[in-house]
Amino acid sequence: MSVRREGRGGEASEHEIVSSRTFAAPPQRVFEAFRDPSRLARWWGPQGFSSTFEVFDLRPGGTWRFVMHGPDGVDHPNESVFLAVEEPGRIVFRHLSGGHPLEMTITLDEQSGGATRVTWRMWHETAEDCARMKPFVVPANEQNFDRLAAELERTT
Repeated sequence: MSVRREGRGGEASEHEIVSSRTFAAPPQRVFEAFRDPSRLARWWGPQGFSSTFEVFDLRPGGTWRFVMHGPDGVDHPNESVFLAVEEPGRIVFRHLSGGHPLEMTITLDEQSGGATRVTWRMWHETAEDCARMKPFVVPANEQNFDRLAAELERTT
């Protein structure tokens, strides 16, 4: 694996896609929406996608294998391995499938008023892979955050 290099001031480098949003829920509640595979399956992925989880072992070295079912009927197999799980503030996994390996770091930072700032840092091995994925990933991440917000509201 290559060494990650962040841009100045924590900004994304040419290898990273960074998406973040603040949610009106404490970090532990947001973490629980990720930890529970039945809940995660309800919100993981862009609008119109659904997921079937085969393996979800949320621990360092654990595997996450699932199929994302696209609204166009195309199935997208996914496999990842968890590198770090620090409840309730950080999850890191290495996405291994789909021809575009990446490392995803999810941080959950407590904000005032019981809110949580969720940041996704998607680090790609090459700047070219990152540039190729960015036009799809940026809006897809926003849709994913919309779905997470709905899941958090649903479980208030």
